Amino acid sequence: MEAAAAPKASSRLARSLAAAAPCYSGVFVFFAALVAGALVSACWMSVSARVTPITPVATPGIAHNAATGPEPAPGPPRFPAIVGASTNQTPSAAASFAPPAPAPAEADAPPPDCPSYFRWIHEDLRPWRAAGVTRGALEGARRLFAPKFRVTVVAGRLYVARYGRCFQTRAAFTQWGILQLLRRYPGRVPDLDLMFDCDDLPVVGAGDRHQAPPPLFRYCGSETTLDIAFPDWSFWGWPELNIKPWEALRREINEENAMVNWMDRAPYAYWKGNPKVGAERLLLLRCNASGERDWNARVYAQDWGKEVRHGFRGSDLSKQCTHRYKIYIEGRGWSVSEKYILACDSVALMVRPRFHDFFSRGLSPLRHYWPVRGDRGMCRSIKYAVDWGNAHTDRAQEMAGNASRFIQEELTMDRVYDYMFHLLTEYARLLRYRPEVPRGAAEVTVESMTRGKRGLERQFMADTAVAAANGEGPCRLQPAYSAEELEALRRAREDVVRQVEAWEK
Repeated sequence: MEAAAAPKASSRLARSLAAAAPCYSGVFVFFAALVAGALVSACWMSVSARVTPITPVATPGIAHNAATGPEPAPGPPRFPAIVGASTNQTPSAAASFAPPAPAPAEADAPPPDCPSYFRWIHEDLRPWRAAGVTRGALEGARRLFAPKFRVTVVAGRLYVARYGRCFQTRAAFTQWGILQLLRRYPGRVPDLDLMFDCDDLPVVGAGDRHQAPPPLFRYCGSETTLDIAFPDWSFWGWPELNIKPWEALRREINEENAMVNWMDRAPYAYWKGNPKVGAERLLLLRCNASGERDWNARVYAQDWGKEVRHGFRGSDLSKQCTHRYKIYIEGRGWSVSEKYILACDSVALMVRPRFHDFFSRGLSPLRHYWPVRGDRGMCRSIKYAVDWGNAHTDRAQEMAGNASRFIQEELTMDRVYDYMFHLLTEYARLLRYRPEVPRGAAEVTVESMTRGKRGLERQFMADTAVAAANGEGPCRLQPAYSAEELEALRRAREDVVRQVEAWEK
């Protein structure tokens, strides 16, 4: 109504001015036109300022019309593009459901320090500090160890040369994670060139530490090898086992923990998994309760055939935090189950590990976990740990809480991406040649990775797609450990393990 009244008022003003003396009519008409235009513009601006955008609500009728009308029905999830950045994605892959971009950090706010386990990046790359990484050394890794693929980043774009097949979707989700890193920190990841193997066991022998070995990335390392530990594929999901991406699953486990008080949990040590992938796991089966002896362990062999037929619906990891104690035991190599066990707010009983992933060196015995013997004394060691915890519930709960806080605070996806960023940045500084796209490599983009994907594989990629660059930047990497600090860490860990073994006797 206000908009309609404005033209009428301006019209009456124009007629009254036109009735004035003829000598002034031209001036008055011109003045009237100016006033009328101003009134109309002001009124329309007032109306438009009060117009509220309407967000459509999905109703059954709308959904039906969308599916049957001239416009196509919605298809599978599509993937967001980052505006204004080189993201290895074409504009057609953009999606309207992208989450909002994070609020930019204040310019004068320094980034937080990285967790202490980031300092192991320097130690993992130490063998190449003096001589650096040459193209010949990298090619030597391919000849000697048959890695499954090569990762090259040039000008913020990802290229992959494939040399072999990885088990299930390990390669796909590892490469997907690197691609998301480039989207999270556009323009900040330097050019680099590396070899990656996705098998379980590290293979680069330490040998002569005065001679730089061929560099090789994989999911774990050990004291006697020099493989460079990198975050494993399951952080972005493991569709074959129906294991959700880490950020969602971490939150679910935390919510389940809050619903079950530690004292109300079963007072035993729990493990469920595949016993056929390691000799120590077969020994663990002997620790199950029997008519002769109860070792305080409840051990279950996973029925893989049944789980595969039922889509692993009976293996929801967020529903397995029902015991006061959970056992971590390696298989053929390191196991991805470590982070799920530590997140459970149960006391983690860690059977003497031989391997480490990228974060586990930040854990301390009797602070984050209870060390368990890995030989034929395993059952007795488990029983002692459970008896001790049930007799010292306050200290046991403190240990469980330390582990779960470590996971919830220092192993978020923010920290996982930051670890990848710092590891790759420090590695790139060691290159003694300018990375180029190798022969046989193809550019990897969001579209190329999601083309033809179905089911959980596509859904997990949609769930973990980075939709906006992180304005806060990565955490601040701390300096390398000194030789004295490393020796003190090693000695402290060994002293605690010896003390526990002495208690068991």
